[in-house]
Amino acid sequence: MHAVVEMAQRFAYYGLAGNLIQYLTNVLNEPTATAAQDVNNWVGISSIFPLLGAFVADSYLGRFNTILLSSFIYFMPCVQTFAADQFDERNPKDKDAKSSFFNWWYLGIVFGASAAVLVAIYLQDNVGWAVGFGVMAGALALALAIFLIGIKRYRKQAPVGSPFTTVAQVFVATARKWRVSETHGGGRGIYHGHELDDDDKRTDIGQSKRTIARTNQLRFLDKAMIIDEIDLASRERNPWRLCSLNQVEEVKLVIRLIPIWLSCLMFSCILVQLHTFFTKQGSTMRRSIGSNFQVPPASLQSLVGLSILVAVPVYERIFVPLARRITGHRSGITMLQRIGIGLFTSILTMIVAALVEAKRVRTARENGLIDSPKAIVPISIWWLLPQYLLVSICDVFGIVGLQELFYDQMPEAMRSIGAAAYISIIGVGSFINTGVIEVVEAITHRSWLVDNLNRAHLDYFYWVLAGLSALNLCVFIWIAKRFVYKKVLEDESKEEVC
Repeated sequence: MHAVVEMAQRFAYYGLAGNLIQYLTNVLNEPTATAAQDVNNWVGISSIFPLLGAFVADSYLGRFNTILLSSFIYFMPCVQTFAADQFDERNPKDKDAKSSFFNWWYLGIVFGASAAVLVAIYLQDNVGWAVGFGVMAGALALALAIFLIGIKRYRKQAPVGSPFTTVAQVFVATARKWRVSETHGGGRGIYHGHELDDDDKRTDIGQSKRTIARTNQLRFLDKAMIIDEIDLASRERNPWRLCSLNQVEEVKLVIRLIPIWLSCLMFSCILVQLHTFFTKQGSTMRRSIGSNFQVPPASLQSLVGLSILVAVPVYERIFVPLARRITGHRSGITMLQRIGIGLFTSILTMIVAALVEAKRVRTARENGLIDSPKAIVPISIWWLLPQYLLVSICDVFGIVGLQELFYDQMPEAMRSIGAAAYISIIGVGSFINTGVIEVVEAITHRSWLVDNLNRAHLDYFYWVLAGLSALNLCVFIWIAKRFVYKKVLEDESKEEVC
């Protein structure tokens, strides 16, 4: 039932995002570069807004109630997290099943997105925009009704108050004990959450009873869990002076994810081309199938979904078992290795897109169409197939890897925020892409991204994105090699090594 809600949400999202640039340029008559920026801004806002919903879910309303309320304004920030909560991490079978859950969950998302591209976009182009939008709204309403059927059987996590308060407590306690150490300066050992007050249950973010292993990174924060003479003399623990080991380590988890988040922003800049310039490229190419049917240019996005529908089972049933034999890792490869493959594939995507665009422009020039922006260039739209297929590989490795990483490595009480943080990568990356377009427009005096794509240099723009992505990949690898995965002491599995 959770998957139905998510599929409907993606159906509505991609039904709008996938064809928005056509609406802006053909109906509202916006210039191509401006329309691309507007699409990026819309994607950015819709992808960042779930951070607010996730904060409300984890802190006050709970994930289930937040899903219900946010469904009325379309944004549903924690459906994935709520679905993953149905697995018990203390059960070995559930723990293994959760690793596969993100693959199959993304498969459901792709199914909804593909249906939107094939159905909603077709209706928009051939029947009317109002009809297309109406179908998307109806799908959301139906999904919500189905979701409510299982209301009595769901496992629900209660909100635990603002997790940012406990994060702030660690930094304040660290500052107040800056001169204290475990062996000098009055240190009397480490506070594990029970030494001073047996009734103090809420010693970490979200009252987790699972103990996180101590790490050697960000050691300065360890001062927050050192017991000094003032703590011993106090009747009650002051949470702004003394934090538990778990609380400190959970704050470290959040901090360690920030560089990963930053190093994946360029990756999303590549993915948003799917909704903008890829679609405009296709609109200038020969799209006929038979004598009567014209392929809507935005419908090529369905190729990404259809490819993922094949790629995810192949990844799960073939790639993972083979990789597991080589690496010994239960998931075949680590989450960061999976993301890294996605980032590398995004570079190949831009290289292929640049080469195909150069061929399209060359064909237009050879046929005397260089100054005919409305003319159809005699080159098949299927030349775009390789770049769409490469985007699907980016999704299977990069996007699913990010989903799993930002769920698995976040503190349990902040997992809605973790899921929203992963989505916000797409949003912030969209804004960055808008900035890149503005810089390119300024430097080239608006000659690369003009409305007449036959006179433009879209291929040069793709090469710029490829170069920036290559630099970004180097930064990601440097960060990933220093990343320390979370290890729960009760788990018998070995700590992952990137």
